[in-house]
Amino acid sequence: MPATPVPHPRTSLAYDLVAIDLDGTLLGPDARVSARNIEAVHAARAAGLDVIVCTGRGYIEARKILVAIGQTDSVIVAGGSITACGRTGATLHRFSMHHALVSRAVRVINDSGNAAMVLKDAPAAGFDYLIVSGEDDHPLDPITSWWFEQAGATVRFVRTLEDDEHPEQTLRVGLCTDAHLSAPIESTLSAEMGDATLMHNFPAVVGPHNGGDRPRRVNIVELFDARASKWAALEKLAGERGIAPARIAAIGDEINDVSMIKGAGLGIAMGNAVSAVRELADRHTGPNIDDGVALAIGRILSGEW
Repeated sequence: MPATPVPHPRTSLAYDLVAIDLDGTLLGPDARVSARNIEAVHAARAAGLDVIVCTGRGYIEARKILVAIGQTDSVIVAGGSITACGRTGATLHRFSMHHALVSRAVRVINDSGNAAMVLKDAPAAGFDYLIVSGEDDHPLDPITSWWFEQAGATVRFVRTLEDDEHPEQTLRVGLCTDAHLSAPIESTLSAEMGDATLMHNFPAVVGPHNGGDRPRRVNIVELFDARASKWAALEKLAGERGIAPARIAAIGDEINDVSMIKGAGLGIAMGNAVSAVRELADRHTGPNIDDGVALAIGRILSGEW
């Protein structure tokens, strides 16, 4: 049997690919990409690095940002469950959830008094989200309604999964709720689903309407197929390009970035990263408010990292 070919470096730098998270990482607190970060992304590409966006957002939710940074290369979206063309959004690879798992998760979410957000492979299903309100017709959280509107997501509403015309196209099931209510629901879901799914619980992106003297603290709880993660998708994509894990740098801040921070040859934690990311990272950069991505890319391009 012939030996497996060993990937060769593609650049004179220590890395050939840089994976970058969006919220809390490439995006500032204003949810925009700074001019400095855009320049750094362009400089990385000019130096021969593949720049791969890896985000928990669905493609439609990331599209404006992808345009802002001129992304035409592949993107990893929906927490790793989809790899898509950065220019068109066409699906290149996906980790779908088995319908039986989706059904169990939706039941727990509805029983907790919440509508379930079922993310679909939009090019295949024809829409982005199926909202399952349950027999008691639970309303969608106002934060989620705002998010869908500003992202331009296509949403369909049903009461039960019996009305799901595309059960094979599900990528993720989740809910949005007040932060203090998310942990008990996460615990119930964990007991119900076991190791059959991958689950994350983290703060939601909120809009300016959530300001005031007592802004709501809102969390997102999400479940994926157990195979799906940012690193699983990134490792597959890099392997197809002949890029070894040791030649990958990954930058992130949140719990759904842990897999790629741990798996990459260089894991970089943002200055505002959660402790789980900071503890695993090989290097630390500045916070997103200070363009930590630009700082990290500058150190990679200079050879310091």
